[in-house]
Amino acid sequence: MARMEPTAVMPLSETDRITSLDILRGFALLGILIMNIQSYSMIGAAYLNPSVYGDLTGLNKIVWMFSHIFADMKFISIFSMLFGAGIVLMTRKAEEKSGKSAGLHYRRTFWLLIIGLIHAYLLWYGDILVTYAVCGFGVYLFRKVRPNRQLTLGLIFVLVPFVFYMFFGWSMPYWPEEAVANNRMHFVPGEDRIISELAAYRGGWLDQMEFRVPDSLAINTFLFLIYLGWRCGGMMLIGMALYKWGVLTAERSNRFYINLGVICFAAGFPLILFGINQNFANNWVFEYSMFFGSMFNYIGSIGIAIGYVCIIMLICKADILKRLTGSLAAVGRMAFTNYLLHTLICTTLFYGHGFGLYGKLERTEQITIVAVIWIIQLVLSPLWLKHFRFGPMEWLWRSLTYWKPQPIRIDIGPKD
Repeated sequence: MARMEPTAVMPLSETDRITSLDILRGFALLGILIMNIQSYSMIGAAYLNPSVYGDLTGLNKIVWMFSHIFADMKFISIFSMLFGAGIVLMTRKAEEKSGKSAGLHYRRTFWLLIIGLIHAYLLWYGDILVTYAVCGFGVYLFRKVRPNRQLTLGLIFVLVPFVFYMFFGWSMPYWPEEAVANNRMHFVPGEDRIISELAAYRGGWLDQMEFRVPDSLAINTFLFLIYLGWRCGGMMLIGMALYKWGVLTAERSNRFYINLGVICFAAGFPLILFGINQNFANNWVFEYSMFFGSMFNYIGSIGIAIGYVCIIMLICKADILKRLTGSLAAVGRMAFTNYLLHTLICTTLFYGHGFGLYGKLERTEQITIVAVIWIIQLVLSPLWLKHFRFGPMEWLWRSLTYWKPQPIRIDIGPKD
C-alpha cells in the first residue's frame, strides 16, 4: 500500500476529540484568569509580592490567599500537561494517516510562536504562548519515550528551577550590590518605578511599550532559561505520560482518581499554606520571599494541579453537571480564542487606550471581573460552536498549519 503524501494530513475531526481533554482545558482556561487578572490590572511586582501594591487586608487579603492557594501555578500546570498530551494525540493521528508528523508539528508550533510574539510584544507581556511554542519544539522529540521515563524526565525538569532558586537565595549575600539592587527592584520597586509603570499603562499603546517590551524580553530569555522553560517543558512531559496512561482521558478507575487526588491534595495544600505563613512572618522581604519563599507554592502547585485533574475526571466519569461540563468543553475547544479574548477585554478595561483602570481596582473588584468574564465565555462559546467548527483563532491556526483555509461553518445540510 502506497504511503499517503503529507498533504493528505488533515486536522482532527470532531469524532477524534476527547471530551475529557476539552472539559479540562476549559476548566484551566477559566482558572488561569484568576492569576492573570492581577498582571493585567496591577504593577508587575504585585504578582510576585502582594504586599508591594494595593490593600492586603480584610476581603482583599482573602481574595489574594484564595488566588494563591487555589490558582497560582495550578492552572498553567494543567495547561502545560494538556499541551504535552495534545502533541502526542496530534502526532499519533498524523503518523497513522501519513507516516509523518514532524512537518505538521513544527509548522503548527512555528505559527504558535509567531502569534505568541505578536501577543507578548504588542498586547500583553504576560503571554505564555511563546514559552509553549519554544518548549514544544523540544518536547516533541520525547513523544515516543515510554511514559515512566517521560514522567521521570518531566519531574527532573520541573526540579531544575527549584535548584536554581535555592542556589540564588543561598548565594545572595555574595552577589555584587548592583545585582542585588537590580533584582530587588523587580520585587520591591521604588516609588519612582511604580509611578512610571502606572503612567505608562494608563497612557496610550506606544507609552505602554516602555515596560511591555523589556518585560516580555526578560520573560522570553532569562526567565525562560532559569524557570519557565523547565517548568512548562517538564509539565508537558508529565502530561504526555498521564495521557498515555489514560489519566487525562477518564480511563482509570474511580478509586484510582480518588486515591491520587487525596494524596496530591494532602501533599500540596499544607506545603502552600506553610509557605504563606512563612512569607508573612518574614514580612515579604526580598532576601527571603523572592527565592526561598516562592518555592513552597512552586512544589505544592504540582500536587494541586494533578488533584484538580482527578476531580474533573471523576465528574466526567460520573457524567454529572452536564450543562456545566458542556459549556466547559466548548470553552476548551475555543481555548486559544478565549485566552486572547482575556487580553483584549482586560487590556481594554485597564490600559490607557481603553478605560484606564490600571492600578485603580482592588483585588475584590478584580475577582468580580473574572467572574463576569467566566459567565460571558461559558455562554458565548457553546453558542459560537453551534454554528462554527472552531473558534476564530483555532481556525486561523489550523489554516496556517495546513497551508489552506479550513472549513469553519457547520454544514447543516440542504434546505427543503
